[in-house]
Amino acid sequence: MARYTESSCRLCRRENAKLFLKGDRCYTDKCAFERRPYPPGQHGRGRRKFSDYAIQLREKQKTRRIYGILEKQFRKYFQIADQKKGITGENLLFLLEKRLDNVVFLMGFAVSRNQARQLVNHGHILVNGRKVDIPNFQVKVGDKIQVREKSKKNVGIQEAMELASKRGGLPQWLEVDANNMEGVIKAEPTREDVRVSVSEQLIVELYSK
Repeated sequence: MARYTESSCRLCRRENAKLFLKGDRCYTDKCAFERRPYPPGQHGRGRRKFSDYAIQLREKQKTRRIYGILEKQFRKYFQIADQKKGITGENLLFLLEKRLDNVVFLMGFAVSRNQARQLVNHGHILVNGRKVDIPNFQVKVGDKIQVREKSKKNVGIQEAMELASKRGGLPQWLEVDANNMEGVIKAEPTREDVRVSVSEQLIVELYSK
């Protein structure tokens, strides 16, 4: 499967926003975006005027980079969201929020979505007592998410849980028992629960052209 292998900090600078792709580093003064808050390249500091299309494109690129999704899969998510009842943009965000790797990250078992994806891929996460190694698995209300018993001593997971407090608490649709390294999906997410800085209407406008 194709994946992005270059500098994560470069993506933050390109999108002119902190995407929190490198875990704890993003909360320190070592963050590259804090030191160089302008796009990479020799023309990064220059003034640029963006067309409506460019603004919509950048919003879509920013969103899929936050969640670590490639273009083809992101378009599929949009198609599913467009077919569901409700507001297409919000449906899209809810589908992204309910990915298993994102839930593992939000529950504090990983310092970044990328690390959460690796934990899922390597079989460290259980859903309702069964191993699920598919990062895009869609969780539903009532699902119980657990760190596998053998993985509870994993240094990366333990460090992630210690750092989770820096992210501003847990969304209301999730509940976590930190001592047992498990959590439950209490409800469907709402727009207020989505903490990523995204203007989903721009993405809808882009794909509606």
